[in-house]
Amino acid sequence: MNKLNSQQQKALEAISHPCLVLAGAGSGKTSVITRKIAYLVKECGMPAKNIAAVTFTNKAAKEMKERVSALIPGKQGRGILVCTFHTLGLTIIRQECQRLGLKAGFSIFDQEDARTLLKELSLQSGEIETDLLDFVQNTISQLKNDMKTPEQALMVASNAQESLIAKLYLSYQTALTAYNAVDFDDLINIPVKLFQEHPDILEKWQRRIRYMLVDEYQDTNISQYELVRLIVGDRSGLTVVGDDDQSIYAWRGARPENLVQLQTDFPTLELIKLEQNYRSTGIILDSANKLIANNPHVYEKKLWSNLPHGDPIRVLATPNDMAESERVVNEIIAHRLRTNSSYSDYAILYRGNHQARIMEMALRTEDLPYKVSGGQSFFSKSEVKDIMAYLRLIVNPSDDNALLRIINVPRRKIGTSTLQTLSSYANERDISLYDAICEFGLQSRLSKQALERLNEFYNWLQNVMRLCEEAQPINAIEEMIDDIGYEAWLHGNSNSSAAAEKRMQNVRMLVDNVKHALERELEDDDDAGIKEAINRLMLRDMMERQSEEEESEAIQLTTMHASKGLEWPNVYILGMEEELLPHRSSIEENNIEEERRLAYVGITRAKENLTLTYALKRKQFGEMMDTTPSRFLDEIPSEHLVWEGRGEASEELNTQKGKDTFADLKSLLDEF
Repeated sequence: MNKLNSQQQKALEAISHPCLVLAGAGSGKTSVITRKIAYLVKECGMPAKNIAAVTFTNKAAKEMKERVSALIPGKQGRGILVCTFHTLGLTIIRQECQRLGLKAGFSIFDQEDARTLLKELSLQSGEIETDLLDFVQNTISQLKNDMKTPEQALMVASNAQESLIAKLYLSYQTALTAYNAVDFDDLINIPVKLFQEHPDILEKWQRRIRYMLVDEYQDTNISQYELVRLIVGDRSGLTVVGDDDQSIYAWRGARPENLVQLQTDFPTLELIKLEQNYRSTGIILDSANKLIANNPHVYEKKLWSNLPHGDPIRVLATPNDMAESERVVNEIIAHRLRTNSSYSDYAILYRGNHQARIMEMALRTEDLPYKVSGGQSFFSKSEVKDIMAYLRLIVNPSDDNALLRIINVPRRKIGTSTLQTLSSYANERDISLYDAICEFGLQSRLSKQALERLNEFYNWLQNVMRLCEEAQPINAIEEMIDDIGYEAWLHGNSNSSAAAEKRMQNVRMLVDNVKHALERELEDDDDAGIKEAINRLMLRDMMERQSEEEESEAIQLTTMHASKGLEWPNVYILGMEEELLPHRSSIEENNIEEERRLAYVGITRAKENLTLTYALKRKQFGEMMDTTPSRFLDEIPSEHLVWEGRGEASEELNTQKGKDTFADLKSLLDEF
């Protein structure tokens, strides 16, 4: 505990009242949370099993759990719940599923599963165009996060489109119930409603969680805030850590005003500010402070540091976006030569993913290693998930989630109402959907045509399973993919023929993976078959989903949103232009404050060197358009900036820099 500064120590010992720790960027907030857990257990005698620490990402939860384990090793630390909000919600649902009317083993629909279901429902109703599905899905998600039921959404609908979405929301929830399934938003929504409607269950969980710590509180939405408020009740057992200046997720429901709402719901709230930054130089911090000061604040704070004042922030003006990328790549090459830094010491941040494409081209041209953050894993691609679902059914026909995913991919004219009836019947009989298809009792529930389509699917899959066992399994899988017409289906559901072919290549790669997995299984066991090979792949899939991105010797490319919580010695922020940062939609909506917070987050990722770039022309909609430098550049003190590329003086400077770089290179070669 003696490694904490005075404010951190104050936050650590604040347990007599609910506590809000206003933690600026790089101020050591994770240390406060983890050490406070240790303080509660070791100094206050609170049983570890009665403490819960909640955050937003698996990576943050994993880091927190590792730190807590190091501080409280052995039996004393056993039982602490360190997890994400959604994992907490899932834990509650699993333990209370009987009261919720859910069967054990209920399915969790991910975003793509939910979108497929919404697509089926919209096709069935014929009232909502499928090209609006993303908007509809986001709207339903927002309604759930705001704790609005379908009935409430219908009551407040102000136009025809909102009414249609509310009706689709109702059909969607009905279908989820019939499928014994929940979606991602339900993992928070359902526990909140359960606690609101069943005080006895709430009391049980309040006894279970006596002290709650919440990280990144400015990112909570209404339902997450309500979950915390209900669990804590009128007790003092709450510490939340947040920073209103780093609230950049309003577009997905985050409400930074939840920090202010705490004062109303917890009148004895104690406010503690962490303002000492352990990450960045003085110039970077002062620039960030001056920038964010243009936003209104309920809580005032000012970051400071004992680190050196540091080098000025460089602003690079380039003729166009291609030149911008080439300049950044050359800057990294030159800086690395001078400093002998690792590639992983560099990060390139941008407002939108589309900016990464030109940057990647420039990096590949110079053969520099790089990693794009948030890149989709192979097993997360929709076409891979589709075929994996077929393979999962071959291994386990009772996998209801897999069956629901592919029974209409490609379409087999098996309607949602048919699946709802099938699901209800299976629930009554406590059997899988697949087994329910061939039960005699189902005949009285469905029309002859619906039953024939289900039986046709059942018999077809039985034949595929037989061929996989008796014939050449890889050939059988390839024939299965041909038989369902998957390639044609991809061409009908992709933006272009090239995109469809690329997706089909992923399918072929998956079949190759199955083949290699089978060969490996046979090396270990002569009696192994296709089921063992598919199980090996399924394990790889789960491990890939659960594993966090490993650190590697590569330049990091990431959006500014995804950069939050990370840091690098050298940071380049691309596209400091009006209509890019701040973004055009934010300008039109007069929501510059969140864009300024986003710029603040980007700036405070840099530890030692920060470079901001903008292009005088940028390609938009296929045409080169003139740009205007971002207003945020004017909000940074001019004495902290060194501009390059705007005039003759900067050309001279560039020439001198070229000579310096050449000299550095010559010096480096002389050493050999």
